[in-house]
Amino acid sequence: MKASELNRMSVDALEEKLKDLKTELFNLRFQHTTNQLDNPHVLNDVKKDIARVMTVLQQKKYNEEA
Repeated sequence: MKASELNRMSVDALEEKLKDLKTELFNLRFQHTTNQLDNPHVLNDVKKDIARVMTVLQQKKYNEEA
């Protein structure tokens, strides 16, 4: 997911996306623990997506306050 895609989303949509990504990360961690995950690099990708969403969300909230 690219930051440019996230910038076009609303704050509510970003919060929903963040919730979905955190749920996905939880499920991937569970699969990794039980050795059912084929590609463990997916964990890093989801973590980076979470960080991107959180960054854009903070930027939008800061811009609304200013």
